[in-house]
Parts: sequence; structure tokens; C-alpha cells
Amino acid sequence: MAAELLREKEQLKHAMESRPVIDMARGVLMAGFACQPNEAWDLLLAVSQRANVKLRVVAEAVTASTTGQPMPEDLKDHLAAALQIWQAERDGPSPG
Repeated sequence: MAAELLREKEQLKHAMESRPVIDMARGVLMAGFACQPNEAWDLLLAVSQRANVKLRVVAEAVTASTTGQPMPEDLKDHLAAALQIWQAERDGPSPG
């Protein structure tokens, strides 16, 4: 029981430490792509899942890119794919 509580405490601590960079990355995506907060969250989550990396790592790469640091190619590719899917869903089916 004590070990479980300690593990949960560590998980919560880590989540609280990761949250600011995730929120900043959401803001970057919202500003850059005119999306809503929940859409920015979904984009980050999609990249994280497709690249099989932690959400915090994706968020750090997104925020670092605003200071001129290149985003790792694999994350850039996954972000481009997620954005393409998001835009297609947002725009709806094409007429014809």
C-alpha cells in the first residue's frame, strides 16, 4: 500500500512538472495553426502516440522550435501528418 502511494505521488509530481511545457506547446500550436486548445492537445497526443515518445518530449520539441532549435525529423514528420489529418477533418469532405 505504501509503495503504491509513493508511486502515485511520483507520477503526480512528474505530471505537475511536465504540465507547463505541454501547455506552452499547446499555445504554440494554437497560435501557429489557429486551432482550439482541445485540438492542440489532440495534435500533441497524436504525435506522441505515432512517434512512441512521451508527450512531454513532443511538447519540449515544439516549444524549442520557437527559439530556432530544429525539431527532430521524426517528430516533424509525425506532426506534419497529424496536422494534415486534423485539417482534413476540420475542412470536412471535399465536394464532388
